[in-house]
Amino acid sequence: MTHRASFGIVFAIVMIDMLGFGIVAPVMPGLIMQLARVDVGTAAEYAGWLGAGYALMQFVFAPIIGNLSDRYGRRPVLLAAVLMLGLDYLLQAMAPQFWWLVIGRLLAGVTGASFSAAYAYIADVTPPEKRAANFGMIGLAFGFGFVVGPALGGLLGSISPRLPFYAAAALALTNFVFGLVFLKESLGRENRRPFDWRKANAVSTLKALRGQSPTVLWFVAALGMWQLAHVVYPAVWSFFAIAAYGFTVRDVGLALAVVGLTSALVQGVGLRLALPKLGERRAVLLGVAGLCASAVLYNVAHTHWQVYLAIAVGSLQGFVQPPIAAFNSRAVDARSQGELQGAVTSIGSIAAIVGPPLYTQALARFSGPNAIIDLPGMPMLLSAAISLITLALFWKGASLLTRETGGAALNAGQPSSSTSQ
Repeated sequence: MTHRASFGIVFAIVMIDMLGFGIVAPVMPGLIMQLARVDVGTAAEYAGWLGAGYALMQFVFAPIIGNLSDRYGRRPVLLAAVLMLGLDYLLQAMAPQFWWLVIGRLLAGVTGASFSAAYAYIADVTPPEKRAANFGMIGLAFGFGFVVGPALGGLLGSISPRLPFYAAAALALTNFVFGLVFLKESLGRENRRPFDWRKANAVSTLKALRGQSPTVLWFVAALGMWQLAHVVYPAVWSFFAIAAYGFTVRDVGLALAVVGLTSALVQGVGLRLALPKLGERRAVLLGVAGLCASAVLYNVAHTHWQVYLAIAVGSLQGFVQPPIAAFNSRAVDARSQGELQGAVTSIGSIAAIVGPPLYTQALARFSGPNAIIDLPGMPMLLSAAISLITLALFWKGASLLTRETGGAALNAGQPSSSTSQ
């Protein structure tokens, strides 16, 4: 199978997974309020703790799954995760009580840890100089799924808050069948290595990877801080839009669809066009600037068109993650890509444990009748501040890796007329 065909199948798997995630996003606030019998502020706090539980499962299982994919291949890991995700959506669809949602989110965290295998798959089939662009295409899959998903979820949710969960389950199970038939293995047996439980945790993994290149720690830290900045959207955006602008379920679904559309265009099209001119470092700088500018715009917005302007400016943040991930993947060898991506997912999950309670608590403290100051956009400002730390960590790591490789790492990110498409 060609690299292009292999990449296309993983792209489809990720896109359909995100389509299912996007479908349930608009109805989650209402379902929590219904099952837990609480107001929107308290529901946001509950959602924060649900997000923390999801991330905790990722922290535990991402290194295990990454190492398993290095031992047994990417295909069985991806297929098992997709099947489990479909069954999990069915569990949440039938939830008669709030604690069912708690169990569902914990199981979803286990399946979400499989994205480490998806990124390792891309590293397997992509030459180093193309990885930033192809990691960006995975961002396009995320974005496209989040375009259609929230819009569809808003429509289905207006009929029944359970219907989007059934639709997500159907998509995930269909995705499993699709992958079972078409997905081929990307990791050759010559590049596999024994599974070692002692290495199946983030600390041991990072110690081992640091032996190949100490710059790995800078990039993993940068990706972790970026996850902490970016998790503001899944953690609190729906609640923020309701509290700040009085959005309805349909309004939230449409706005999230625009978030996904602009993100998909930036990562899937804009990154490929801009990266040869900007270079990876300036692309990250532009992305962080976009996130910071959007945070300000969210806080001064009063009308719907102003909110959409903030969304459009914020989409530039799609330039951040793919170049950092590309630098990171070039710092280690082919045998360690699954281990590396497992470590990245695990460290990112620490941010996802901290992030949802941080942002939802900020929203609860700065909105509503008991607000310290009426500033429901405070979570967005916190996210912007954290993104500046991401930029500093990445810049330091990129400088060290470039010196370590004599400029080879930087040159690998630039286009070459001789590189095959």
